[in-house]
Amino acid sequence: MAQQDDHFKKVISHAKEYGYIFGSSEIYDGLSAVYDYGQNGVELKKNIREYWWKSMVQMNQNIVGLDAAIFMHPTTWKASGHVDAFSDPLIDNKDSKKRYRADVLVEDYAEKLNQKAEKEIAKAAKRFGESFDRAQYEATNPRVMGYREKQKSATARLAQYLTQEDLPAVKALIEELGIGCPESGSKNWTDVRQFNLMFGTKLGASAETATDLYLRPETAQGIFVNYLNVQKTGRMKIPFGIAQTGKAFRNEIVARQFIFRMREFEQMEMQFFVRPGEEMKWYEHWKETRLKWHKSLGLGEENYRFHDHEKLAHYANAATDIEFNFPFGFKELEGIHSRTDFDLKAHEEHSGKKLQFFDPELNKSYVPYVVETSIGLDRMFLAVFSASLQDEELENGTSRVVLKLPAILAPVKAAILPLVKKDGLPEVAQKIIDDLKYDYRVAYDEKDAVGRRYRRQDAAGTPLCITVDHDTLEDNMVTVRDRDTMEQQRVLITDLPDILNKKVNFRHWIA
Repeated sequence: MAQQDDHFKKVISHAKEYGYIFGSSEIYDGLSAVYDYGQNGVELKKNIREYWWKSMVQMNQNIVGLDAAIFMHPTTWKASGHVDAFSDPLIDNKDSKKRYRADVLVEDYAEKLNQKAEKEIAKAAKRFGESFDRAQYEATNPRVMGYREKQKSATARLAQYLTQEDLPAVKALIEELGIGCPESGSKNWTDVRQFNLMFGTKLGASAETATDLYLRPETAQGIFVNYLNVQKTGRMKIPFGIAQTGKAFRNEIVARQFIFRMREFEQMEMQFFVRPGEEMKWYEHWKETRLKWHKSLGLGEENYRFHDHEKLAHYANAATDIEFNFPFGFKELEGIHSRTDFDLKAHEEHSGKKLQFFDPELNKSYVPYVVETSIGLDRMFLAVFSASLQDEELENGTSRVVLKLPAILAPVKAAILPLVKKDGLPEVAQKIIDDLKYDYRVAYDEKDAVGRRYRRQDAAGTPLCITVDHDTLEDNMVTVRDRDTMEQQRVLITDLPDILNKKVNFRHWIA
């Protein structure tokens, strides 16, 4: 855990030092759980969004895009269930005065048990080597079995109590498990109570006539209320999807862990409309498809796992999370839900408008079922950034800090470095930039020795460095250095576009 904490601190520090993320309004001492994306951060965030959008919309002929407004008619949130049911269980520690989500306390307890079990398994794997049978060890080792049983029991009981809305039982579970305040260790807890997460606001010219509105807590409802508009104008046939990215707002009880849980965040969602009865087939399809998308970025297959929900939301008949191994353990990165026909039927009821699809193959109308994929863009940013930041010990005894971002996502694709700031080398470097900048974001760096510039670009996440030296004036060749391998090769200037294309072309990554 200490090693994880140290890495997480490095992630936060590095993100600021290299222009990725700043605390919002820092000159006024900041605003809790609100962050600004810096000059490199905004590029990485944009590239993640585009990688998702191309994969979801451009690569699927039956999925189209939408950009719905943040403000929506207030009845929208009554129909969706957010006004009555969008809340989290809140608990306070009487001694530390710290506030927590009661369910997260239990989930973190369960994750610690999982980490203890994994530690035992890792020690056994090291001891037995190639002959180690993980499945058999998990099924027979008393200590691992004990950890797993306690973990399963805690999460199952939590799900049961939350489904029954039995908040006293949730508190009793926390006390029974001996869960203390993460900061102080105190086990002196208040009762558990529900806390609605929506931000309220007003729309109107005066307080007397203003309408009560909410900042949207999710982007999905903008898709549902536009379902018929998109279906008719796009002549869409079932099955089809509507994708959207955009800001959402939640008044989180505990907005900690950097950008993992914020009050203002961005979602990337796709709602896939299917025939009733076929939702589970598509649910399994999107589970497989979305995991494949994540793995395409090369962040390590061992860093992903599915976690099926024990407690289903009121609208769902199946739900799972793709969890990622963040510096603070496995946590939800993307949710995949079979939402049934709850949303469209609820909006039909509250609006009085029919939201049905006439299926010519079945010769009948019906309210479609929905399978949802929903990923937090900020969480995806954190997953990519934290997995990419590495401390490397080199063969010559030195070390380096390197940000091994997937090249297709890197803010700057190549840095152009004149060996010295004279003899016409800066002018050649600028010509290279002028040629490449139409297709790629490239940077110019002439300060310090070239070795220090390499290290600086490594830490910033730039995949390639292109060095212009005195030989370039004679042979029109430059030295290209790879960030990950540190290998260098001499290439013709005219070959640079092809080299960059092979490094960052979408086709090469998603295929």
